[in-house]
Amino acid sequence: MIRSTRAPLGYLAYVVVMSLFGLYFVFAAVQGNYGIFRRAEVDAQALELKVQLASLSDEVERMENLTHRLSDGYLDLDLLDQQARDVLGMVRPDEVVIR
Repeated sequence: MIRSTRAPLGYLAYVVVMSLFGLYFVFAAVQGNYGIFRRAEVDAQALELKVQLASLSDEVERMENLTHRLSDGYLDLDLLDQQARDVLGMVRPDEVVIR
């Protein structure tokens, strides 16, 4: 009886190739451009950007308030006085400057 060695070698090659494909896809699912680790990085970056957006929104709101207070329709004399003294570098005679 002569046994054929082709069938076990073919089967072995098939199993090895399919195992390598499987390992490649597992690696890509974990480490690839759209993998689990990349997803965690994107989520962390999104959270950081949301915090930055909230900070910038607060700053924009503050600036809009100051702009409104200096507009023609609504004039805050105290704010105008403060801004004029800051720009011109002047103080009133009754004020003490501490540096």
